[in-house]
Amino acid sequence: METNHSMSRRHFLATTGAIAGTTLLSSAPALNAETFVSQMSTGKKLRLAMVGTGGRGTGMWGRDILRDYADYLEFVGLCDINPGRVETGKNIIGATCPTYTDFEKMMKETKPDVLIVTTVDGTHHQFITRGMELGADIITEKPMTTDEQKVQAILDAEKKTGKKCRVTFNYRYSPHRAKIWELIHAEEIGQLTSVDFHWYLNTSHGADYFRRWHRLVEKSGSLLLHKASHHFDLLNWWINSDPESVYALGQLNFYGKNGSYRAENCRTCPHTGQCKFFFDITKNQNYMNLYVANEKYDGYLRDGCVFKNDINIFDKMAATIKYANDVQVSYSLTAYSPYEGYRIAFNGTNGRIDAWIQESNPVNDVNYDEIILFKNFARRQYIQIPFGTSGHGGGDKLLKDQIFLPNIGDPLKQCANTRDGAFACLIGIAARNSIASGQPVKIADLTSLTPQAVKTYERIL
Repeated sequence: METNHSMSRRHFLATTGAIAGTTLLSSAPALNAETFVSQMSTGKKLRLAMVGTGGRGTGMWGRDILRDYADYLEFVGLCDINPGRVETGKNIIGATCPTYTDFEKMMKETKPDVLIVTTVDGTHHQFITRGMELGADIITEKPMTTDEQKVQAILDAEKKTGKKCRVTFNYRYSPHRAKIWELIHAEEIGQLTSVDFHWYLNTSHGADYFRRWHRLVEKSGSLLLHKASHHFDLLNWWINSDPESVYALGQLNFYGKNGSYRAENCRTCPHTGQCKFFFDITKNQNYMNLYVANEKYDGYLRDGCVFKNDINIFDKMAATIKYANDVQVSYSLTAYSPYEGYRIAFNGTNGRIDAWIQESNPVNDVNYDEIILFKNFARRQYIQIPFGTSGHGGGDKLLKDQIFLPNIGDPLKQCANTRDGAFACLIGIAARNSIASGQPVKIADLTSLTPQAVKTYERIL
């Protein structure tokens, strides 16, 4: 393992070849669904490497998959810019593989079948493209990337190398959201014409984005990418069409410069007695081990102040989206709501679907989510969906089963490929560009992708 503890992010990326732009193309065939199943049937384990060993990487894509799918996969390398965090992450995951701070070295020494990318969003494209060039298929966290040039770089790398990239849109797998897909595609409300979709982040989860690296648009692309790409992908999947144009508004009204006092982070703040957003990280031993103990290497503060003046993302956003099949969407995201959840309605030629999901502080003590189906000239129907038994509304386990277990089908077309990842990003990118210009933005003007009235589907890894 590299032990240069003073390594900067720029040097880290430069040593990977991401900045230098070097290429080393692999002639190995892409690990698509068929070759994956074939590999599993021979008893050979899938060789995984991971870059980015923060909370999401070590938890959902590290410890959990090694626990649940050890018969099918093994970690051959872990990489992070922070040498302390990658060692801590290895212990959390329970892996026995080598650790690295040099991405290029890890890829060349371990030769993984699949690279899992869970770094800061703004660097996803560098590891996706270089990982493909070095012979790996990719599993990446959402958002796939953060601007249109980076989207194009990924599209070009996939075409050039023949490798594949899967984007982990776990919301598609939630039983509640899957049931909505089934109702729409069974034409229970006739032809879909419009959608009203409003998401609320509360003063706990929502605030947390403003104390972490997500608060900087250059790292997260703003919540229009980091958070809303989840929602935009759901819309693209439900509507079964590609977005065509976006007009958006957005401001920072609550966090950042709007606070009456601030500090560098909560542990050093003189206002802890009066600040309702005080976050005592010392009560979370996992965060203390993974982040606080390793601050000395890169200075990253997991308990940053939500009122820091450098915050440059929006905390309220709204967008009007037109699809190639003429469906129109009204979308909003608020990051300082008293509860977490969403309201959504689908309008069709023969009826309407309504749902109000409170993910925190639910009004009723129930163990199900509800969908209301209204049909024109008929009585409403209440459809109750039991809560999922894994994260993100029950979607996490179902997503990972489909990726890592052989012979799992995809009847609801939930598998998300590079094109799906791109269009989810492009709505957020177009919205951000629209806010800056005050004008609508056409999706087709951003990359080489042409929006289709009916989405293209491809089952991959």
